[in-house]
Amino acid sequence: MDEELAEELRAAIGDFVRRVRLHDHMPRGQAAVLGHLDRTGPLSIADLARREGVRHQTMTRTVHLLHDRALVALSPDEQDRRRQVVTITEYGRRALDGERRHRASGIARAIRDDLDDDEREIVRRIPEILGKLRP
Repeated sequence: MDEELAEELRAAIGDFVRRVRLHDHMPRGQAAVLGHLDRTGPLSIADLARREGVRHQTMTRTVHLLHDRALVALSPDEQDRRRQVVTITEYGRRALDGERRHRASGIARAIRDDLDDDEREIVRRIPEILGKLRP
């Protein structure tokens, strides 16, 4: 029973995330990099690649796309001048905040338009409940 419920929950959350991402303005990989930098501060390209589970070359491309759009800044690592440190810019932070607000407003609209009062009350409890789960 618990495994069936866990699988239903996993699938429902995955489907929900995919539906939300359909309306994103920024590619997922780029938004993920900005999110890491926003939460943790500056990181090397290698650290970003590890966090995203991609090859260094793939992350280098993503970082350079973000840099070309002035969403991140690059600087040499103080300990190893061969490595680059990536920092989110203020413009990048505003772009990320805009993407987050866009996602949240779409979810809020769906909650308001597609759910009845009882369902909205259940949804209000979901963040707290999910916060208790520690897989």
